[in-house]
Amino acid sequence: MFLGEFQHSIDDKGRIIIPAKFREALGIDFIITRGLDNCLFVYPRKEWNALEERMKALPSMAANARAFSRLLFSGASECEWDKQGRVNVPNHLREYAKLDKECTVIGVSSRVEIWDKATWEQYSKASEDSFNEIAEKLVDFDFNF
Repeated sequence: MFLGEFQHSIDDKGRIIIPAKFREALGIDFIITRGLDNCLFVYPRKEWNALEERMKALPSMAANARAFSRLLFSGASECEWDKQGRVNVPNHLREYAKLDKECTVIGVSSRVEIWDKATWEQYSKASEDSFNEIAEKLVDFDFNF
């Protein structure tokens, strides 16, 4: 399981260090692709394979399913770590997520997300303001323990 929030920089060559505990869970080779809300999704191979199976089950005659599949898979890149524990994020994905220098890497259960730092801060703030309301609509239990 991926948990936590970490600040990192992306260098001029498009390389970013991913936290060591995330690297271990992602394995030797993994997938980076376009995510939602202008971030990147990073999946361990096992999770990617499960996602691929769910995508195959979508109705191919549905325009939304085709569009989502096309964008998800066409943006995907198989990646590996370099000797310093960095990953080279392909240019098309850096452009999509507007990754320039400062990045935020977060754990989201079965995947890792890479965000432009300013975009994450803005998104996170907006989501925090409506956290309780979102929970009430999505979850069938009370967060007030």
